[in-house]
Amino acid sequence: MSTEVFRDAWGIPHLRADDAHELAFAQGRNAATDRAWQIEVERHRSQGTTAAFLGADALGWDVFARRSRLDDTARRCFRALDADTAAWITCYVDGVNAGLAEGARRAPEFAATGLAPGTWEPWTPLGIWLSTHILFAGFPTKLWREEVARRLGDEAVTLFATDGPGTSGSNGWLVTGEHTATGAPLIAGDPHRFIEDPGIYQQVRLACPEFDVVGLAVPGIPGIAHFGHTSTVAWAITNAMADYQDLYREQLRRGPDGAGVEALGPDGWRPATVHTETVEVAGGDPVETEVVETERGPVIIGGPGEAVTVSLRCPTRVYEDLGFAALPALLRARTVADVDRAFERWVEPVNVVQAADTEGGLLHRVAGRVPLRHGDNGLRVVPAWEAAYAWRGEDRPLPRADIDGVAVMANQRGLAAPLGVEFAPPYRADRIGQLLGGSRTWTAGEMAGVHTDTYLASARPLLELIAGLDGLSAPGTRLRDRLLRWDRRMEAGSTDATVYAAVRTEVVRRIAAHPDLAALTEPVADPAYPGVFLPWLALTSRVAFALETLLTTDLLPGIDRPGIVAEAVEAVAATDPAPVPWGDVHRLAPWQALPSAPPGGWPGVAGDHDCVLSTSSVPGVTDRCARGPAARYVWDLARREDSLWVVPLGASGVPGDAHHHDQLPLWLRGELVPVTTDWNRLTKESR
Repeated sequence: MSTEVFRDAWGIPHLRADDAHELAFAQGRNAATDRAWQIEVERHRSQGTTAAFLGADALGWDVFARRSRLDDTARRCFRALDADTAAWITCYVDGVNAGLAEGARRAPEFAATGLAPGTWEPWTPLGIWLSTHILFAGFPTKLWREEVARRLGDEAVTLFATDGPGTSGSNGWLVTGEHTATGAPLIAGDPHRFIEDPGIYQQVRLACPEFDVVGLAVPGIPGIAHFGHTSTVAWAITNAMADYQDLYREQLRRGPDGAGVEALGPDGWRPATVHTETVEVAGGDPVETEVVETERGPVIIGGPGEAVTVSLRCPTRVYEDLGFAALPALLRARTVADVDRAFERWVEPVNVVQAADTEGGLLHRVAGRVPLRHGDNGLRVVPAWEAAYAWRGEDRPLPRADIDGVAVMANQRGLAAPLGVEFAPPYRADRIGQLLGGSRTWTAGEMAGVHTDTYLASARPLLELIAGLDGLSAPGTRLRDRLLRWDRRMEAGSTDATVYAAVRTEVVRRIAAHPDLAALTEPVADPAYPGVFLPWLALTSRVAFALETLLTTDLLPGIDRPGIVAEAVEAVAATDPAPVPWGDVHRLAPWQALPSAPPGGWPGVAGDHDCVLSTSSVPGVTDRCARGPAARYVWDLARREDSLWVVPLGASGVPGDAHHHDQLPLWLRGELVPVTTDWNRLTKESR
């Protein structure tokens, strides 16, 4: 086997091999040496075994992973793969297993937790993909809507529809050659996810005689699924906000002899599968959990004899297909038509795809599988025993669109509208379109100015209410006038942005405490809801992300909105705080399996959840930023070496490594790292 590993000045791996299978081995080995702790945590998450070394705090996830059958679904999907794709993935896994011991020696987290590196199975990458994306479509929102309808009435089921969940979102745009300096297209954007340390995306280059691709890989997954450039074609995705996972209210009973379980379906009582699994807990007693699966899917809430029992139905388990056959096809793509054919095989998550090639080809389409079923399935939990809510067996046709000059994808209601229920508000998409319309000679480097735009158009409804306030105290009047002069930019150095955020927080808390919403104050009091779903069921965060709707809806006539806003302005004005820049309170808060902060703490960031620079906090709960651009990229179709990228932290997942957090200062400033493609400018590693 002949493989070579090169690094650029930022430690980004460039891998070269004699064929695609050797290259897959090299990619797996590199993931193990650079990201051993990260990918081992993800393997354990997919298996539901993290509590064994992380302790009781991880128990809720492990029980969910077991009950939703993530590992078993991964096995089934792997067995259903074509032989070539299965062999390619197996080579990647062999590489991981070859490099884990070395990677674990470099990563201090293994010693800190007493974890020994394990052995990967051929289906492990599929399990990691499932565990990373099982909650991506937000099916727990259906639990929230069910609570709203049950407590406030069916007419209120969409009361908290944000037409933009503030916790979700990505930006992407394609500029055709008519609008660029080179006459060739540019594709740019930034996926918004929870910021993790190590990062969810790894910059990488994969080269062999068949292909040479740069892109953003997910550690633990072979190939480059989401963002790649082969030199003749480039592609990128955003979340389509499609609804493709269903929740069914189940009725379960034990068998006549007390053994086995039956579930009531459209055809009467039918056998369900059932077994018991044991979850080990570091520092605690093991926990047994009963795993039940009906003809709809695995039971994730409740069980036999419990008042609330809910099953989850997902395309990946129903069809035994995750779409991984698309991954090697994308690496071999030469044209937009190749990318299009590859994404025909994609399943989950459902994405909007953009692509362009050097021959003039353009692509703007939705990729994935969205089952046909009753409209109520997308809104709430539906009864398993009623045939009207069964899947109809065939998929929806997926939309596509022509591209004229500029195409923007930012999770907005548009191309994918027939496939979903809630979408992002149009602010990011409109702002990107407005910015891109300001030039017809765009270059790759100029795209950073779009990535980092901080204008907050969604502030309008609250500011309009503030503008109409009369009878305020002198401090309140000064604060009102100050906000009306504000430029609506959430810059890290802006003290006005901090004042606006403080007023918004007070408004959110007052609405959440209003008697008209008292029935939702404790929507999760029922112990049937596992803790993993609680973030979707918290009233204050729901108010925060639906604030624009709640400030303008007619469904809550008892809420005095001007009065609440006046109280909020007076409350903030009364504190008379010293001016505090937004970045002092809006600080990065990455997710870490073992929490630790760098010396001096995590830095402040600009932006807000409805800015193009979408750095999300939870107004009313915290100003800390847990979600934001997990990478930024610009793919240049004129010359690939003029492409640019950056990640929030660095290429290495090893604490103390020179490239662990070296891209963070650039990411904070909105700068991008050049994509190096000249092998002579890289440093070859020797082993």
